[in-house]
Amino acid sequence: MTTRVDRPGIEQTYSLIQPHIRVTPVVHLTGGDLGLAPFPLTLKLESLQHAGSFKTRGAFANLLTRSIPAAGVVAASGGNHGAAVAYAAMRLGVRARIFVPTVSSPAKIARIRHYGADLVVGGERYADAFAASEAWVAKSGALAVHAFDQSETLLGQGTLALELGRQAPGLDTLLVSVGGGGLIGGIAAWCAGSPRVVGVEPEAAATLTAALAAGEPARIEPTSVADGLNAPFTGEHTLSVIRERVDEIVLVSEEHIAEGMRFLYGRAKLACEPGGAAATGALLAGKVKVEPGSTVVAVVSGGNADPKVAAAILAEV
Repeated sequence: MTTRVDRPGIEQTYSLIQPHIRVTPVVHLTGGDLGLAPFPLTLKLESLQHAGSFKTRGAFANLLTRSIPAAGVVAASGGNHGAAVAYAAMRLGVRARIFVPTVSSPAKIARIRHYGADLVVGGERYADAFAASEAWVAKSGALAVHAFDQSETLLGQGTLALELGRQAPGLDTLLVSVGGGGLIGGIAAWCAGSPRVVGVEPEAAATLTAALAAGEPARIEPTSVADGLNAPFTGEHTLSVIRERVDEIVLVSEEHIAEGMRFLYGRAKLACEPGGAAATGALLAGKVKVEPGSTVVAVVSGGNADPKVAAAILAEV
């Protein structure tokens, strides 16, 4: 199995993981009907993926292409990656231990428990969970499955773009929310300049923007309501792919993210989490220039919303 993050590698990965993932639907919205803009918008609903997010693609890519020791697999996560690894491990009969910080969404913690993983909740930040996971790898010999800075993870996430190309041919612009960069890195590796790939990052979690400015991975303390995008760093491997192939990065405020979520719930009748609404929020806020007649797709990357957070945001629908 190749670990080159390119089109042949993504095609090969897709053939392996396809029996285990859901081909998530696309929904076509007309701007006039929804009051969005004078152009249509297509949504790729990865919020309906198994375990509730695109992360399941990368999880299966790792578990199906790497040698898994008797100790099983281990992952550090803010929530969605942990749920995806736990789900993939459950389906493949593999032991899994997931480390998450105390700030993780209760909804995501419950989902990890539901899939039967050995869950360890501790530390106030993702960095604490990551350090604990590394200590467990050293002690147990378990296989670490990185949330974004791993070739197999990037290959798995890139299968979303392969799939989308079949569902929305002629696509001009693709908007992708950014946390650690695994999703946009994999997508950009597939697209390779066409369609245009635009990353959408919270101002309160501008990890990738900081790394691009520094020319190397930079650590920050993210604080966005979009907890799925609160990665404290972008990995070196992921950064190199993004630097070469992503066309543009735009920043959105917390209100832009909330407005995207309100639109998806209230106007489009689609459930999502805040991170899953960031790409749509950028479009609503006019952060992305779209030419008349363009075909635009926004990825709704996750649907594991914390009920209390969602209720607070949607109170204004």
